[in-house]
Parts: sequence; structure tokens; C-alpha cells
Amino acid sequence: MSASADRVVVRGLRLWAHVGVLEHERQMGQWFELDFSLGWDLTAAAVADDLSQTLDYSRAIQALQLQARGLRCLTLEHWSDRILQVLEDLYGPVPIWLELRKCQAPVPGFSGIVAVQRSRRWLP
Repeated sequence: MSASADRVVVRGLRLWAHVGVLEHERQMGQWFELDFSLGWDLTAAAVADDLSQTLDYSRAIQALQLQARGLRCLTLEHWSDRILQVLEDLYGPVPIWLELRKCQAPVPGFSGIVAVQRSRRWLP
């Protein structure tokens, strides 16, 4: 992460996508939820009150919504890698952490949430 512990955080981004091992998951689609954090020194933006000095999260939200609409794949792992790539394409090699959740995993007797957590250049 940068010398600062600052970060831009987006939580609870709901995305409709056609992802899943089962054929009907890819055919019909389903809801997923995404949280992500981007490491960035926010001091200059805070002092100057200047959007150009920070990471504009609206760009990420719009790009990820667009990506999800056209996505067809089997695994959360693959999709999470593609999400990381979108974020890097937008903001460069910044520290990134994400959690991608499948809201209704098709496992008999299970009503919880399944997720993957991924990161690049993220220091705990």
C-alpha cells in the first residue's frame, strides 16, 4: 500500500451477472455483491477539495456495472480477476482489495453467502 493508510472504499455494489458452474446460473443470471478498497494518499484531495487529486469511485462503479452485464463465466475466481483488471485499467497499479459475494449459492440446505477475497499490492 502507499505510505499512507488512506483508501477509497466502495461497499455493497450489487451486480447482476451470468456467473456459475450450473448451466441455469449462466443462463438466467443472479445477483452478486462487491466490496472493494483502493489504496491512495487522500491528503491532496482533502486539502484542496479537488476530485482530480483522488480516485473517482463513480468511474469504477460504472465500469464494473458494464462489465457485469456482458459477463459469462463459471467461477467467482475468474470474475474477481477480471474485476481487478478493470480497476487497474482505471487507476493504475494501486493497492486493491476486494470481496465478491454470490448472494444465493445453489447448495441444498445452505442459505448463507459464498465469497472470494482477492488483492493486489495490498498490505495488511
